[in-house]
This record gives sequence, C-alpha cells and structure tokens, in this order.
Amino acid sequence: MPRIHRTKPRTSSKNFQIWTNIARTASLLPIMITTSSPSSQPVRLQQRWTCRSRAASPAPLLPPPATGRRRRRRVAADSQKTVASLRVRAIAAESEQASPLPEPPPLLTEEEEEEEKMLANYVPVYVMLPLGVVTAENELEDAAGLRARLRRLRREAGVDGVMADVWWGIVEGAGPARYEWRAYRELFRVAQEEGLKVQAIMSFHACGGNVGDAVAIPLPRWVRDVGDADPDVYYMSPGGARNHEYLTIGVDNRPLFHGRTAIQLYADFMKSFRENMADFLDSGLIVDIEVGLGPAGELRYPSYPESQGWEFPGIGQFQCYDKYLEEDFRAVATEAGHPEWELPGDAAGEYNDTPEDTRFFAADGGTYLTEAGRFFLTWYSSKLLEHGDRVLDEANMAFLGCSLKLAAKVSGIHWWYRHPSHAAELAAGYYNVPGRDGYRPVARMLARHDGAVLNFTCAEMRDSEQPPEAMSSPERLVRQALSAAWREGVEAACENALSRYDRRGYNQMLLNARPNGVGPAAAGGGAPPRRVAAVTYLRLSDELLTATNFRAFKAFVRKMHADQDCCPDPARYGRPMRPLERSGPEVAIERLLDATAPEPPYPFDGETDMSVGGGLAELIDWVFDKVEWIFC
Repeated sequence: MPRIHRTKPRTSSKNFQIWTNIARTASLLPIMITTSSPSSQPVRLQQRWTCRSRAASPAPLLPPPATGRRRRRRVAADSQKTVASLRVRAIAAESEQASPLPEPPPLLTEEEEEEEKMLANYVPVYVMLPLGVVTAENELEDAAGLRARLRRLRREAGVDGVMADVWWGIVEGAGPARYEWRAYRELFRVAQEEGLKVQAIMSFHACGGNVGDAVAIPLPRWVRDVGDADPDVYYMSPGGARNHEYLTIGVDNRPLFHGRTAIQLYADFMKSFRENMADFLDSGLIVDIEVGLGPAGELRYPSYPESQGWEFPGIGQFQCYDKYLEEDFRAVATEAGHPEWELPGDAAGEYNDTPEDTRFFAADGGTYLTEAGRFFLTWYSSKLLEHGDRVLDEANMAFLGCSLKLAAKVSGIHWWYRHPSHAAELAAGYYNVPGRDGYRPVARMLARHDGAVLNFTCAEMRDSEQPPEAMSSPERLVRQALSAAWREGVEAACENALSRYDRRGYNQMLLNARPNGVGPAAAGGGAPPRRVAAVTYLRLSDELLTATNFRAFKAFVRKMHADQDCCPDPARYGRPMRPLERSGPEVAIERLLDATAPEPPYPFDGETDMSVGGGLAELIDWVFDKVEWIFC
C-alpha cells in the first residue's frame, strides 16, 4: 500500500537555532512584566472578519518556498511577534510567570527535506473510468468488480483518483427536471471508500459516434422529442446531415425545451448535482468539475463525426448550417456592411478531403485568406468562445463556494497542423493559423471563471508516429496549447487521446506534464519548473490491468509523482483546494481576440528526465510475461 505522507508541521535543522533564540528572549518576560503598569481591567483581544475578507486568494501552482536570507528574516519576524504576543497575555493576566513556549516542530532528516523538495514536482494522476460504468438504465455496472479494480489502482499503482462522465441522458432521462442520481452516488461512494478523489464530467453530449465510443448513451428522450419537432436544434453540415450528439449553440438562449433555454438546461442539471452530491463535495472527494461544452465533452464543433463517414485525416466540415446559426451569421454580416457574404458551403469540401481539394483551405489563394473568409472564421470561432463562457458562468454559480476547480477540455486536432490553413482545426472552431493564436483566447476566457483549468488532449502522441500525408504535429500543438494556458495564468492539464500501454507513450506524457523536468531549481530549493495541474489517463480496462501493461503503468504513475509515494494532500504539492470564487466581470469578445497575437511557445526538453524506460524495459516485460505464462 502506498505510504501516506505526514501532515504535521516540521522544520529543518537550520532553523533550530531560531527556536533557541525565541526561548532566550522569552526568559526576559518577567522583567518586562515588572516594569510595566498592570491594567486595572483585563485586556480583551477581539478579532473580526467576514468570510469574504478571509477567503483565500488564488495560490499559484508553483509557489517558491522561502529560502536563505528571506527565510531567516521571516522566522526572525515571527520571533518578534511571538514575544509581543506573550507580553500582552502576561499583562492581561497580571501574572509574573511567562507563558510556556510551544515545543519546536520536529526536525526533518536530509531524506525528508529532499522529499519535500521533490513534492514540488509532483503531478497527480487520475484514471478515466469506462464510459458505461453507469449503464443507460442508470445502474452501476458490476459494483464488486469495479471496487476490485479501483483498489488495485489505489493500492498497487498509487493513483490519486478517477474521472467519470456524469451523463445528462441518464440522469435526466425520465423527463424535464426529473433527476435520478442514485447510481452516481453509489459510484462516488465506492471511489471514496477506496481512497480515491473524483473528477466529475458534466457530460451534456451523447455517447456514440466518436473515436473510442464503446457504448451508446443518447441525449434525454424528451430533448430528442423536441429535436424531432424542430431538427434545427442540432448542428447541421453543408450537405444537410444533422448531428445529434450535442445541441447547436444557436439555441443557447432560445426557450425551446419546455420553456427553458439550452443554457438553463445545463445550469439546472449542475445545480441539481450540487444539491444531491453535497456530502461528497463537502468532504473534498470531488476535486474537479469538468464542464462539457460540446461533442465528446470538448469545446468545439462536431466537425469530424465517425458516424457520418469521417476518417482520419479528413479535414472535416463546418457545422453552422442550422437555421439559428445561419440567421445569426446573416445578421452580423449585414451589420458589418456585407449582406452579400455567405457561409462557405461547398467551397470548404467534404469530410474526408484534403485542404488542397478545396477552394476554401487551399494554401495558395484559399478563401480563408480573404476578407470574407477571415470574417467568417472570426464569427465561427467567437460563437464557440461565447458558448463556453456562458456555460462556465453557470457552472461557476452552481458550484460557488465549493472547494474544487472548474475545467474545460480542448481537443487536440493535430492533423493538418503543418498545412498553412490548419484546415481541421478551423473546421472544429479553432481559428489557429500562422500569425494568429487560436488557443490563447480560450485560455483567457477560462481565466475569468476563477482560473478554470484548460485540459488538453493528445499528450501521448509524437510527430514521428503520424503518417506524413496527414501533415500532423501533435508535439507542436501540445506545446502551443499548454503555453497559451500558462501565459494567461491558468492551470493546464492533459490526457491521452487514444489508449496507450507502451512506455514510449508514457514517456511523451511525462515530458508534456513537466516540459523541463524536475529541474535543478527545485533541487536547490527554488521554484520548480512548469508542470501541469494533473494528468488523466484514458482509460481503465481489463487490458490495462494485464501483467505487462500494469507493470508499465505503475512505473508511469511513480514517475508522474516524481518518484514519491501517493500524496493525498494537494497543498503539499502546490495545489491547495479553496472555495470557488465568483467569476470575474464579463470580458468583451474584442478583449478575448486581443489574445490572438502569436508568441513562441515555452521551450520543452527533447525527452523526459523521469523516463519509465524504453526498449530494454519492454524486453524485460516480455521476459517476465513468458516466465509467468510458463510457471503460473
């Protein structure tokens, strides 16, 4: 079982002399008392505060510990405050006896001091649960088997927690505002009893039709009934194909759902979650609420649906042809003085085209470079930002005061990244082209909501693994997205896009989680290098728990923890949990778009300095497997 860290206060041997000085100074208190005139009335010290004034301000992810001269000054100042406090208490009690001194905290050994330094490089690891862990019938699937697997994750691998989809289509499936949370309460209780934290996803999308979707969980039946009567509540492709995975952002503020808007549907769901999970929230079990903002829970348009025939590395299609988004575009184009401008239509090609197959994305003279093309792409991407901002604002109000973080997932669309048009990203709503950063405006929007976390995918991928014809660069894309978050002062997290069990994939995730390693600064007592707030591994399965795969996974978790045991207290590794504060003032879209000015990403090392091994380690795994097969 992983060793749990102590939480009692400790100090190093360098500070022991300071405590001796405090004791010597305090021994003079009787002299001070006799030379002071005792008050005729007892002194009553009263402290007043409000919850607001006492609320903790957001702590940086990587607070530099005080060292050297600064530490000595701080401890000396604390010594003076201690003496003054003792003097006041002595006068108040009219006593000639000095108050007893507290015992100095126990000393740290050199090994423990090094451990504290390494915790500044600790990255918590969460494991995504199976999509169907709660069935479409709202039952916890194989509770006993799940408990056994979670126990192995916690006790053998030392993971910090799990991530679970909380499906809208399951919980509110019986009818409008009829929520049934029983199965999810059972799930969270099992996780809690096994010592695991929980990242909960507010999954407002349907499951099925995307890469890796192993189960089918549609939107609530009563929502689909509205869609049957008005198909334009769904996104639509240029060819008229409807996508039933997520409601179009064109109906965000239209009361089409039994008198409620789409935004109100999402808000009411989250409020009900808070009310029904109050005990789990109060206990600190749930540490993150990832708010679903689109298909697959990601802030994007459903531009590349497998259910409609898309195949990698097709560019996908714009999804803005429902009547509500079409009306919106015509209105803003007319207001801009160009009523003749239209949506791209056939010029943007089909799902599986390449950029050069189209007039819109062609590198030489493509429509995306024209004034009309830039206007459309700005509108298309801005609608996505506005949608994310609205839903996160509701999430912030729903979970206000809870000790957790909000998060949003951004998709790692790495194919065609090296083409000038970045066609696949544009179709998904990320206006990211040379000379324009498409991810920093997203990070700036997240910053408004008490620093919501930007969770980015494809952290396991290397450029060398991609087919040349896809013009892909997941490594450069991850560097750009994580740098955008850090520049806007928000935390970044990452996860793998596809299931991986090999050490090469783990090493790439370790590199992206700590781009510059544990670093000499941390070892010397200064601020550690940049790191992500958390890593989520996709996903728990029987294949992960096979002997070879689980052996490599355990090594991966250990390296993410910077070779430390599992630490259940986030404050120990620089991520203290505090009550969620209200979102800041609304940010004008123009202010968000100011963040599009490009800057080079922060430098990343070529390889991780916390490797889980390579070819030799995999050969040893193979030998172990053969031995186990023969003798077991």
